This record gives sequence, structure tokens and C-alpha cells, in this order.
Amino acid sequence: KTKNKPTHHDIKSQISNRTNKQNPTIQMLTLKRSAAQNQRRWITVAYRAQNGSNNRAASALASSNPTFFSTRKQGDCSDISSIHTTKSPAAFTTSVPRSSSNLNHVSNGGNIRYHSSMAAATTSEPSELSSSSSSPIEAPRKYHFFQNVEYVQRPNEQGKVAIIRFDNPDKAVNTISFAMKDEAKLLWDSEIHNDTNISAVVFSSGKPMGFIAGADIGDIKSIEDKRELTGIIEDGLKFFQKMKSKGVPLVCAINGPALGGGLEWALWCDYRVCSDAAQTKLGLPEVKLGLLPGFGGTQNLHPLVGLQEALGMMLQGKEVRAKKAKKIGLVDMVVAPQSVEKVAIDSAFALANKSLKIPKKKKSWMNWALEDTSIGRNLIFKKTKEMVDKNTGGAQNYPSPYKIMDCVQHGLEHSSGDEKYKFEREQFAQLADTTQAKGLIGIFEGMTSLKKHNFGETSQPIQNVAVLGAGLMGAGIAQVTAEKGYTTLLKDKDDAGIARGEAYIQENWGKKVKRKRMTKYQHNINTSNIVPLTDDSVSWQKHFGQADLVIEAVFEDLNLKRKIVADMEAVTPSHCVFATNTSAIPICDIAEGAQRPENIIGMHYFSPVPQMPLLEIIPHEGTADHAKAAACEVGTKQGKTCIAVKDVPGFYVNRCLGPFLVEVSALIRDGASLEALDKAMKNFGMPVGPITLADEVGVDVTSKVATFLSNADLGVRMEGGDVSVMSNMIEKGWLGKKAGQGFYTYNGKKKTINADVKAYIQQYVKKDLGLKEEEIQNRIVSRFVNEAVKCLEDGIIADPVVGDIGLVFGTGFAPFTGGPFRYLDAYGADKYVGVMEGFAAEYGPQFEPCQLLKDHAASGKKFHSD
Repeated sequence: KTKNKPTHHDIKSQISNRTNKQNPTIQMLTLKRSAAQNQRRWITVAYRAQNGSNNRAASALASSNPTFFSTRKQGDCSDISSIHTTKSPAAFTTSVPRSSSNLNHVSNGGNIRYHSSMAAATTSEPSELSSSSSSPIEAPRKYHFFQNVEYVQRPNEQGKVAIIRFDNPDKAVNTISFAMKDEAKLLWDSEIHNDTNISAVVFSSGKPMGFIAGADIGDIKSIEDKRELTGIIEDGLKFFQKMKSKGVPLVCAINGPALGGGLEWALWCDYRVCSDAAQTKLGLPEVKLGLLPGFGGTQNLHPLVGLQEALGMMLQGKEVRAKKAKKIGLVDMVVAPQSVEKVAIDSAFALANKSLKIPKKKKSWMNWALEDTSIGRNLIFKKTKEMVDKNTGGAQNYPSPYKIMDCVQHGLEHSSGDEKYKFEREQFAQLADTTQAKGLIGIFEGMTSLKKHNFGETSQPIQNVAVLGAGLMGAGIAQVTAEKGYTTLLKDKDDAGIARGEAYIQENWGKKVKRKRMTKYQHNINTSNIVPLTDDSVSWQKHFGQADLVIEAVFEDLNLKRKIVADMEAVTPSHCVFATNTSAIPICDIAEGAQRPENIIGMHYFSPVPQMPLLEIIPHEGTADHAKAAACEVGTKQGKTCIAVKDVPGFYVNRCLGPFLVEVSALIRDGASLEALDKAMKNFGMPVGPITLADEVGVDVTSKVATFLSNADLGVRMEGGDVSVMSNMIEKGWLGKKAGQGFYTYNGKKKTINADVKAYIQQYVKKDLGLKEEEIQNRIVSRFVNEAVKCLEDGIIADPVVGDIGLVFGTGFAPFTGGPFRYLDAYGADKYVGVMEGFAAEYGPQFEPCQLLKDHAASGKKFHSD
């Protein structure tokens, strides 16, 4: 034996070799010939040995499996009710799942693996053992949130490694709940803490993909007095501290998401092994819910990854992939998914016998100066706060980033003892009681609930999706479709149109590859999923004959869309669903005269498609459920949050935008400057102001929607302003960002108010009223919110959840408010009606609140019950 300690690389090589030697498939091939003739003899020997009826059988078993004999000497196994060795009974081994979660005792290449519930398995009848070699005896499950603890022993190793697998059978993913915390304490106290033979502990997951996805939000919501959370969190923290106090290596095997509380659990461990699966991601996203990491995350992350990286992860809720996690020191090893738990066990043994040392992350002198000196830290926090101020609009909108910075700073100033953790949980409890946290949690829960629909099944599996029109919308739709594995037929009238669409897609994918958000291999796969076609392609009709869904993204012209419906019905199969991406035209009008109107539906995407998360699903009265299911299935797979809305002019989002846009033009008439309008709404919490929004969407598109709705069924609610200001801009070519000039002039990434537009709109100003920012905000937002409530009143949306999600994801309505309906709940419907009635008296009937809003004001009823 060499005296030199193995290096990190040596350990990885040893682990790889062991994995190959113990691969059940390889062993199956090697032992296949002898397995059949030996199987009956081994079943008989195991049965007789179990019942003690034949000493010779027991001796034969012990001599063939000396590791079992040594285990019996140590007294770690009270019974031999189910014995499987990889050396002879190959038929047993190859039928057992990789996790061995139901086995009571397995010898695998020298490893002894058994569960804490072996004694319970001895009640099985002998006939159960001998009846089927592929059905090992199942032990009764002792816990709800965890599988039975498994133990692994090896020859020449002191002690055993305990494997604790998270596995909540009631949910697709594991989460940390109050009940799970209590059960974890019970498990640890009864099986781990006082067992001196345990030399290391591995935390893994019984789910095929997923470690822990975070905390159970429902538990946090269930606490009326949020101050009680401090005691609950403290109890959980003491459990983690007790884990550490055992003094044995704690190792995490992470395959799939480890987010929020899941990553915080891993941070309390000594060593982290994760898989390189695409689904594996690690992060602390609590800031997105208006909260902060409460189980020590603000204190335990930065010692591992550095202060700058930790602040970036927590303040932005960034999720990091395996390769990045290894680079920054968040995990210690990255392996293939099928090897994660095996490597974690090997690492646990190596840490226990001190043959594996955890290398300390080296810092550059620059990072040392910034992160480990008071001057450097002060500079980091100063610059970080400036960035947060710019991105959030201040603590009054998003208090959680500021609380996170406070926790990190407090911990650096109180590095020893529990004061830093006490401060952290107190800040968590304060945030949990804010309207911002309640609003953001409402958005999260709404988004989760909308992932499911009740339209049943599609008539045929969706495999081939055709997109008509290769402009920005069509190309964007094709991009997100091809990325999800669909064969995507992208058709335009000529080669020039297709070339522009493909160039747009390739540019977007090229950026992803450059930023390491997509591999070159995946880029090539995505590219191969797109089939470019033109009117001159001789095979386009043959390709469309296999389409399961067609999405048209052509100009907003009713006659053109009807012609396309007729053309598509002539070449597509009878089950094919036709979806129109119209932004305002009623779907029933497009379906009029169609041969298969039941297959026609609206799928309204928002620009830019790859970035915007919302998709409106608009069935007309005759749309079949299978068509609705197809639209929702494809949209959800594309990564969109789908909301079903009624078939009316403007649908939901644009219908709400109509009065909003009219009021913006009214404010211009009353002397508000373009800069003041954008600033006021950004300060309210919108990601962009109304002027920037018009430029981003396109002045021509915005004008068309506003003009269309002005002539629709909204009546007086579309009065009070003059949207023709945009019509005249179109004539001058001021179309917005896509044209380089709109309300703003664009020069690369910089933009300035277009001087020509500024002079042009002065002719629309009747009188400068010297409006203050709060009145500008209330006039715009009230028109927006009132129309949302009117949509609920008219049945255009099903409930306030859909209404909130639609405007937050479709228009950027201040996310921290939770959407227009939660905003009204927090503001008070009665108070808001008073504001609107005041505006109605001063400016006109367009501000008259709708009847449902008045009803809620009179009754005191809220739109959301929670």
C-alpha cells in the first residue's frame, strides 16, 4: 500500500472502476450461462439457511458469501430473510431496481446493504421467498416522507454508511413541510444519532428525478400570526445543527432539482455529489416569492461559493446547472445520473476513513480583497444595493432583496454563535407577513394550478406542428416548438421570408450556446426539428398532410385568415387542429364557413414569443374539447402558462390594454410628458412604462389593437382620449423599436426620446394640468383594473386567479402586487371605488367603476379568499 493519500482525481477513478465492475447489466451478461442452473440451488440454500434446518446449507452459504458471515458476527443483521449476491444468483440481482429501496439485505460486489426494518421481514412465509426469484421481500414502510433507512457495509471499512432517501408518495416532488421536519427529527433520533456504528450519512431521493424542490408554501400560508414562524424555523435549524453534531461526514446525492429548502439542506452537509442531468439545478429562489432563505441559506452559501456569487444567486433567484455548480464550489463532484447515489456512498466511505480530503476553494487575490476585507465588502454591498435599487424600484416594492443583504451583512458581523441564524429567521417572518410576499406567492400558486386543464385528451398524439408565417411571431413560435422536440414545419411564401425566420431562430439559439444555456448538440437537434417550406416547395402539401396542429401567424386580416383555414383544411388530416394567433379578431368570425369549425381555436402568443410566458387559449362556442386539450398541451410543453378566455374582441389581455392605452393618450392631452408617463408606471412597479411598451410591441400593432377595440363593444370605456396619435406616427414610419424609431430613437442598446415625436405630440396637448405622479398612476391603473374586473363580471375569464396571471404575465402588471385582483384586495375595493368615482366626476364616465367592483365595495368581500 502506498502511504500517499489518494487525490480527488484518484477517488473519481476508483469510483468509476467500481461502478463498471458492479454494473448489473455487465454481470448479467457474464453470469447468464450459469444463472439458470444455479438459481434453484441458491433459493434452496437461502431458504434452509433462513430456517436453520440444514447446517450444511448454512455453511455453504457462509463460505460462498464471507461478507455475510462477518456481518453476522458483528450483529448488524438480526436475520437472513432475503439474501442476494451478485456473485452467483444473477437472476435475483438483475431483477432488482437500482435503488434497492425494497430490499432488506443485499450483498453487492462486497457491499452489505440492509434496511432498518429487517426484523419485520422475518414474518414472511418461506414459500414467498422460493416462489419467485424476481420479487424480493418488501419491508413495511416506517415513514411517510422517507423510505426506510438503508445501511451499507464493506469489508475492511470501519462502521457503516446510512442512506436516507426523501420520498413523499403523495407528491411528484419532495418538499420540506412542517410534518416532514418533525418526521426527520424522529428518524434521526431513533436510527442515526445514537448509533455509534454509523460512520457517515448519505441523503438521497427515492424519486426518479428530483432531490427537494423547496419548502411547502401551504404551510407558510397556514400560519395566521407569521411571528410563529420564527419558532418553527428555529426548531428546524436545531435539527440541522444536531445532524452536524454527530460528527460524521454528511453527503448529498443530488439528481434533479435542489431548490430553496432543498439546497439549504445540502448546504448543511459536508460533501455534495450531483448529476449532470439537464433537470439538475440548484438555487435559492425564495426572493421570487418575496421571501428569503430561512434555514441558514443566507449564512451557509457564501462560505462555499464566495460573497459575490452568493449574492447573485439569492438576489436574483438564479438556478445554476451542474457544471457551473462545480466550478463555483457549490458541489464537489458531478457524475452521470445513474451513478449519483453510488458515488455518494463511495465518497462517504472515503471521507469517513479520511482517504478523501475536501479541497479548499482557492481565491484570486482580487476576490480575497473584495470578499475578505471590510473595505472590499463595503464596496460589494454598495454596488449591489445600487443594482437592486435600479431593478426593483426600492424596498417599498420588493423588500426581500434588501432583507437578504441585511442578513448576509449581519452574519459577517456576527460570524460566531447562533445570532446570525436568529436574525435570519426574524427577517423571514417579517417578510412572510408582507403584501408583496402574499402577492408573489399567489402568482406562483396560480401558475402552478394552471399547468393542468380539464379538457380531457387530444384525439391524436401531437407530434407534428406546422407554423404559417416566418415573421417575428411565427419564427418565435417555431423556435419554442422545435426546442421541445416537435417536428416543426415552418412555412412562408418565399425563400426570403423563410431565411429571415431561420436567421432569427439561429441568432437566438446562438446566444444560448454562447451563454452555455444550450449545448451545441441540443442546438443541432433543435435545428433538425425545423422543416423550412415555401409556396414553391413541391413537398409542402405532403408534409402538411401529417400535421397534428397548425398555428397561423400571418397579418391581422379576417379574409386572409379565412382563406388560410380553407387552404389548410384541404391538405391536413381530419384530426388536425387549426390555431390562429390573432391578437383581437374573434375566433368565431375566423371559423365561419369552415368545414371543421370544431377544430378551430385561438392561441394568442405575446411578443417576443421566446421570452413572454403567457399564452391565451381562445375557443369559440363550437370548439371541441380535443382541440382545447391539444392547444393547452402544446402551449404548456412550449413553456407557456396557458389561460382559457372567452371569445370576445381583444380576448382578455388586449381588452384590458385598450382603456389603458386610451388613458395614456388622455394624459398626453393633459400635459404629461412621455418621460413622466414611463417613469410613473415604472415606479408603480411595471417592468416598462406605457410608452416603452408601445415601442416594444410595435406602434403599428398597438394602434391597430386600440383602434379595433374603439370600434368594438367596450362603449364608453374606450373614450376619454385620442389613439389617432399613433395612426399618424405609422404614416411617418415611426413603428417602434423594430424600425429603430418610435416614441424613442434606438441606437444599439441606448434609447432616447425621439425629438421629432416629442415635437409632433405637442399638437395633441390641450392644457398642461401639472399632474403629479400618483394621479398619473391612478388614472392609468384604474382603467386597467376596472376592465379586468369587468371581464370577470362578463365571464371572459373564469376566476381572479386567471385574471391576475393574465395581466402579470401578459403586460407585466406589477408582479409584487400579485395582479389586479390581489391589488384591489390589498387596496380595498371600497376605497378604490371612491378614487374612480372622483375621477369620473372630474374627467368623465369612462372612469365609472363596473358593477362587480361596486358590489365588492359595498359588501366588503374580497376577490381572493386566502
